Amino acid sequence: MKLVYLDNAATTKPRQEVVEAILPFLAERYGNPSSIYGIAREARVALDEARGKVAKAINAHPEEIIFTGSGTEADNMAIKGVAYAHSKRGNHIITSQIEHHAVLDSVKRLKKRGFEVTFVPVDSYGMVDPADVEAAITSDTVLISIMHANNEVGTVQPIEDIAEIAKSHGVLFHTDAVQTTGHIPVDVKKLGVDLLSLSGHKFKGPKGIGALWVRKGVKMEKFIDGGGQERNRRGGTENVAGAVGLAVALELAEKEMESEMTRLTGFRDYLIKGIMESIPNVRLNGHPTRRLPGNASFCFEFIEGESVLLSLDKVGICGSSGSACTSGSLEPSHVLLAMGLPSEIAHGSLRLSLGHETTAEDIDYVLEMLPGIVSKLRAMSPFSAEISFDDACKCK
Repeated sequence: MKLVYLDNAATTKPRQEVVEAILPFLAERYGNPSSIYGIAREARVALDEARGKVAKAINAHPEEIIFTGSGTEADNMAIKGVAYAHSKRGNHIITSQIEHHAVLDSVKRLKKRGFEVTFVPVDSYGMVDPADVEAAITSDTVLISIMHANNEVGTVQPIEDIAEIAKSHGVLFHTDAVQTTGHIPVDVKKLGVDLLSLSGHKFKGPKGIGALWVRKGVKMEKFIDGGGQERNRRGGTENVAGAVGLAVALELAEKEMESEMTRLTGFRDYLIKGIMESIPNVRLNGHPTRRLPGNASFCFEFIEGESVLLSLDKVGICGSSGSACTSGSLEPSHVLLAMGLPSEIAHGSLRLSLGHETTAEDIDYVLEMLPGIVSKLRAMSPFSAEISFDDACKCK
């Protein structure tokens, strides 16, 4: 059976170059980079080289890169580390309603510890208004965290504008760039942020490795106690193989970024146009143009997104109903609800995220199979086909 993998926002297939780069550090070059003998020094050199490659890709300095176990850990480290380090100055944090749960759950944990949190809203496209962020700033605000692009609907946020606001008020600014790094230009100096999270497996690197960029001079508490690794900010023997793989994957992604953005944007727009024209009562989620090159997110009226996914799987198409981290939840997407969709519409979501292996034939296959699947599921649906998207939204 044909396999069409369109869930690259959840994870990507590691490149062969990445696998080959990792293998030596799982076998003969297995030394602990904190030791001083030969194979340990080899590991240290490889780790330092990986740090340098990551820094170069985002226009940073190597000493500002902290390797972590995931993008989720990087988000946790940034938010909790900054909050606790600056708690004597203030206890207020600003974030958006559509952040990844790595951010939302981190600030909720801090809220239980006495911090105040403001969740700024988004518009119907999932876009944060910088004016809302500025209006939320108080004398106690110590951190703003707004994602670079949303993992579910693909909307790219006005990070540079928000960063200027944060800087003018003397507030530190973190962005979760897990979905953007390796896919669109990410330059920490141009963005103007103070901390930035990324994850290897989102751009064809290995799972279990991420990184946090921390601008030199930013004060934050140590995240993991133990040894003095990662400039005494994250204890624990470093994942050398993972760091090497992440660096190789990011280096390759940077080299191919311009052509890949053009290619995937063309496929994405072709897919969106085909679905919108061939299937009635469907909504495109996210901003129509200011979105990630490979993201296409929809809501289909009168059916459940999980039913669509299962039917697609039967014909070899892999997609998602939203964030992979919450795919087991029966609750509608918090992102779609924040964008103003009623729960009965939000339940019918489908995210198709394109990647390096995606071909024109893959898109044509989806456009061939999906309309029939949606039609069949709607024929079995108990919901009335007389209620339109507009009517449903008016009832909210």
